[in-house]
Amino acid sequence: MKAKTIVSTLALCFVAAAVCFAADLQMGTWKLNEATSKLAPGGAKNHSVVYEAAGDEVRITVDGTDSEGKPVHNEWTGKFDGKDYPVTGDSGSDARSYKQVDDRTLELTIKKGGKVTVTGRIVVSADGKTRTVTTSGTDPQGKKFKSIAVYDKQ
Repeated sequence: MKAKTIVSTLALCFVAAAVCFAADLQMGTWKLNEATSKLAPGGAKNHSVVYEAAGDEVRITVDGTDSEGKPVHNEWTGKFDGKDYPVTGDSGSDARSYKQVDDRTLELTIKKGGKVTVTGRIVVSADGKTRTVTTSGTDPQGKKFKSIAVYDKQ
């Protein structure tokens, strides 16, 4: 009986550590590396993305420029559970969801008025120094796009 309890406790600790480690890989400040990115022409650029703990949730703060080069700032707070959480400060979206795929990968869905406008994948490199955000969707003018943004950890 004692052995079963010890094994169960250890297994639970390993699962908890794996979940915490996965979230930790995304955490921190990420700066856009334009030289290695393949951004859609005329699209917005997220120059800085910050992932930080907010209680039992994650706050993501984005600073960049819109398609006209004007500064933009938006924030999202939620969990990596695939559920929609509100976005503030982004005229192109009102909800965003992130779903944990594995310890280095998130799936992203962006919505406006309940309609999916962008989907993507965020993958942190094995060494934890870069992350690649691959997105595709439809811009506000109805034009389809695909972008690959590479970020360096600061």
